[in-house]
Amino acid sequence: MRIVALPWITLSLAAAASPQLDFARGVLARERGDREAEAAAFEAARAADPTAFFLTDRVAELRRGAGDLEGASTLYREFAAAHPRYLRAHLTYADFLRDSAPGDDFVAKLALETLENSLAEFPRSLAVKKRLFRTYESLGQREKSTALFESLAADPEGVDDAVAAAGMARTLFPKDDPAALARMDALYREACRKVPADPDLALEASMHFRGTGRLAEAAGILEAHVAAAPWSLDLRIKRAVMLLMLDRQDDGEKALLEVLEIDPRKDLAHQTLAKLYRKQERVAEALPHAAEVLTIRGGSASEFLDLADEFLAADRSREARLLLEKAVFFHPDDAGLLVKLAVATRRDPESRDQASRLFREAEAMSGEDGPAGDPEFLCEFAESLLEGGQTAAAEERLRRAIRAFPAGAEKKTAAALRRLAGIWQAEKRNEEAAKALLQRADSLDPR
Repeated sequence: MRIVALPWITLSLAAAASPQLDFARGVLARERGDREAEAAAFEAARAADPTAFFLTDRVAELRRGAGDLEGASTLYREFAAAHPRYLRAHLTYADFLRDSAPGDDFVAKLALETLENSLAEFPRSLAVKKRLFRTYESLGQREKSTALFESLAADPEGVDDAVAAAGMARTLFPKDDPAALARMDALYREACRKVPADPDLALEASMHFRGTGRLAEAAGILEAHVAAAPWSLDLRIKRAVMLLMLDRQDDGEKALLEVLEIDPRKDLAHQTLAKLYRKQERVAEALPHAAEVLTIRGGSASEFLDLADEFLAADRSREARLLLEKAVFFHPDDAGLLVKLAVATRRDPESRDQASRLFREAEAMSGEDGPAGDPEFLCEFAESLLEGGQTAAAEERLRRAIRAFPAGAEKKTAAALRRLAGIWQAEKRNEEAAKALLQRADSLDPR
């Protein structure tokens, strides 16, 4: 009996068509890429349930995609007319009109009529007011857009109203209009007073005051926000930046360090401190923050190399090594980074025993004509080879290093000459050649 009943179950499901089943068929057809079946299924679903706006919207978009703008417009218009209290339908219809024919005055007037009718039904709707304002402006109806601004600015219902009114003011009035600026100031101040913890509002208000050249007030907005929302780390950083711009360097530095105590991975705080310390010639303090920026964000191979050179020059080999290990993670195919990492690894007492492998890997990746031809790399490699008892290979790297040192590197060239001569003297061979090397070294760098 069970087997016989299955066809009847299938027939019953097919006969009892429903908007849910047609919608499901439409989704499956879309996944298969069958646009014709998708459109047919969604049309059937909408016909079965014409009160479901999401189905009307889907069918209208399909018609629009097929080039049937009139058919799509009809769907939106009829649904909106049938549901005067369904705001989303009216807004969608107005948006469709504006987007489908942006340069058509007749269509713009239809959108305007739709929005004005919506405002009559929903007089406090900010979404309607913002669209109406843009439509008035596009039609050159400045008196109406100004009146809309005045009504919104006179009685903002909340923060969003105040921010929207300030945005309208920027469109309506010249930047140097003192009266308009004062009104925008008042809107932002009152909104921030009501909701100081809102990060989007605080940021927009601070940018308003900063953009009009009032850094102290911009910083004050963020100061109040941070007091109300101390967890707002990104805006704490922006406040610190403004404090630095106001030449309150101690306060700005303190604020940035406080942020990093809470979240050490705030790269903008590290970057700002690195710039501040370099400006103050506190390079030793700037380097770790610059390294954190690259560690968190990543960077180009040259950025890593330049900073690693600064660490090495300051005899901070461990920090150079850690930075270069991260650099190799970001740029695994860059031979120059591996070359520098080998040098830093050998100079760091904690990792010296790992250097030998890195030297060989770097040389293999680079080739003789690549970055492994750097004389400092060759000298460090020679020392590593000597520690492993490979004297001949060490001598060969020292000879190449001596030839590779550029003019002006007399001290380093002389050191390499003396090192090679010292190897020969220690083993009591090439005595005359060793003396010649020492004489040449003395001529380059007299002791």
